[in-house]
Amino acid sequence: MEVSSGASPRMSLDQLQKEGSEETHLQNFELDSFDYNDSHNLQFYSTSALDILRETARILRCNSWSFMTIAALLICPVSAILLSNVLVDQSIVKRLSTRLLLVANSSGLPLRPLIKQLCHRFAEMAVSSATCFPLFITLSLLSRAAVVYSVDCTYSRKDVDGSKFLAMISKIWRRIVSTYLWSCMVIVGCLTLFFVLLLAVCSTFLVLGFWPELNLYAAMIVGLVFSVIFANAIIVCNIAVVISVLVDVSGPQALLRSSVLIRGQTQVGLLIFLGSTIGMAFIEGLFEHRVKTLSYGDGSSRIWEGPLLVIMYSFVVLIDLMMSAVFYYSCRSHGMEASDGECLAILGTVTVSAESVGIP
Repeated sequence: MEVSSGASPRMSLDQLQKEGSEETHLQNFELDSFDYNDSHNLQFYSTSALDILRETARILRCNSWSFMTIAALLICPVSAILLSNVLVDQSIVKRLSTRLLLVANSSGLPLRPLIKQLCHRFAEMAVSSATCFPLFITLSLLSRAAVVYSVDCTYSRKDVDGSKFLAMISKIWRRIVSTYLWSCMVIVGCLTLFFVLLLAVCSTFLVLGFWPELNLYAAMIVGLVFSVIFANAIIVCNIAVVISVLVDVSGPQALLRSSVLIRGQTQVGLLIFLGSTIGMAFIEGLFEHRVKTLSYGDGSSRIWEGPLLVIMYSFVVLIDLMMSAVFYYSCRSHGMEASDGECLAILGTVTVSAESVGIP
C-alpha cells in the first residue's frame, strides 16, 4: 500500500506534465498552421485567374487522393445523370419548349432556328434542374463541402480525415442547405427578371412598329447584359456556399458577405466562371453528338466514350469547385491586406497630426 501510495503522485505528476506538453504542442501546431495560412494567402491575393488555376493545381497535387475520391464518389454519379438526362421527360421538355416559342412569337421575336434551339435548350435545362434537384441538394452540395474542407486542410497543413469531415458536416449541414436554397432563389429571381425584361423590351419594339430584325438585336443586347449579371450572381452564390462551410453564417448573411468579399476581384471571378462554363459546355456538346446521337459508325465507341466524357466532365467540375475555394481565400487575403493598409494610413495620419500639434 505504501508503494502504491507513493507511486501514484509521481504517476499523476508525470501524466499532468505529459498532457501539458501535448496541449502546448497542439497550440503550437495551430499557431503554425495559422501563420502558414496567412503568409501563403498573401502570396496570391492579387493574382489573376491563371494564377488561381496554378494554385488549384498545386493543391490538387498535395491531396490528390482525397480530391480524386471526392470526384469518384460524389461528382461522377451526378455528372453521369446530368449528361445522360435519364431523369428528364422529353415530352415535358417538348411542351415547355412549344410554350416558350409561342411567348417569343407573341412578343415579336422571329422564329429563327437560333430562337428555337435556345427555347429547347432552356426548357431542357429547366426540367433537368427540377428533376435533379434532390441530387444537387445532397451529393452535389456534399461534394462542395468536401472540396472546401480538403482545401482548408491543405492550407492549414492538416490531414484530410473522412471521420472528422462527417462529424463536421453533421453540425453545419443545416446552414449549408440554407445558403444553397437562398442561392437557388437568387438564381431563379435573376432568370425571372431577365425574361420579364426581355418580354417588355421586345413587346415595346413590337408596339412601336420596328421590324423583327431590330427586335432580335435588342433581345441579343439584353441577353449579353444579363449574362454578365447572371455570372456575377453565380459567383456570389458559389462563394456564399464556401463561406457557409468555413464561417458560422448562412442564408442572406452569407450572400451579403460574399458580395462584399469579392468586391474588387469581380473580373477574376468572371474569368473563372467563363473558363469553367466553356469547359463544361464543350464536354456536354461532345456527349450530345458522340454518345446520345449516333452520328457515325455502329455506336460501339459509346462503350468507352461515354464513361470517358463523364470522367472529363467530373474533373472540370472538381477544378471549378476547387477554384471557387481558392478564390475565396484570395479575396479574403486581399480584404485583409486592404484593411491593413487602411489601418496604416490612419496611424500615419494620427502621427502627423500629433507631430503638428507638438505632442512627442
